[in-house]
Amino acid sequence: MSVHSLFGPSLRLPIIAAPMFLVSGLELVQACCHAGIVGSFPAANARTLDDLRDWLTQMQAFQKTHPNAAPYAVNIILLDKMNDRKEEELALAEEFQVPVLITSVGDPTTTVQRAHAWGGKVIHDVVSIRHAQKAAAAKVDGLILVTSGAGGHTGPLNPFAFISQIREFWDGLLIVGGSVSNGQTVRALEVVGADMAYIGSRFIATNESMAQQEYKDILVSSEAADVILSPIFSGVPAHYLKPSIARVGLDPNHYTAEEVKEKNIKAWRDVWSAGHGVGSIHDIIPAAELVDRLEAEYRQAAAKPVF
Repeated sequence: MSVHSLFGPSLRLPIIAAPMFLVSGLELVQACCHAGIVGSFPAANARTLDDLRDWLTQMQAFQKTHPNAAPYAVNIILLDKMNDRKEEELALAEEFQVPVLITSVGDPTTTVQRAHAWGGKVIHDVVSIRHAQKAAAAKVDGLILVTSGAGGHTGPLNPFAFISQIREFWDGLLIVGGSVSNGQTVRALEVVGADMAYIGSRFIATNESMAQQEYKDILVSSEAADVILSPIFSGVPAHYLKPSIARVGLDPNHYTAEEVKEKNIKAWRDVWSAGHGVGSIHDIIPAAELVDRLEAEYRQAAAKPVF
């Protein structure tokens, strides 16, 4: 399935602004869609089901008043033990005929069947070749490869190896995330076999994101050396910013699970994440301006001779 057959002709750049917990809200999603890229939010960011209904109502109205905007996507975690309101979230997605679901963790087979019945599409994020094979067998509409260097819960594989090995059995839509902070990297992913880029950290440092101002300021002042991989805060390996660990009273280089538990420190709420591409983030700007910049960089890279 091609990029435009899934997302329509309104897509300006092959980019999805990734759904980020406690960061991606309606203002950021709508700004991204209006600028011509796919905006997305985790269903979990709507703290209650009533809130989720309200968000979907507003997105439905936005689509009607902005018919030329790019579509939006909603991220739903499929594993019951990680999402005890999964069924209710899927029911609301069906009621509002959400155009694209980004599914995470779990078997997407029944979700794909359900979404296709209302005309929706499902793209599934994976961190391993085995998980990608399972998602392909479930007939998802696209795969999102979360590669080494991605913010949040990251994958272990180098993008060059991951993309090439996935392309041995998957010729469908391929979206890749991990350290993508500029338009040149978006174009580079296309060259090595991807169809779209999945960008998270760069959109945290926008005016419209829900991130605290201190979080945005830390992003702008950080570089790759400030990103560390730790399983302690969430139970699985994820990338965090050292300055955000220091701000809660921990030594970023020497801390224990016992200290984290004693201080009641929570991932995403108290300690903040970014990928290895954080060193390319130098300012906090409106999402529309960021998309303009990404397009200029992308076009410049696309026009450059290979040799």
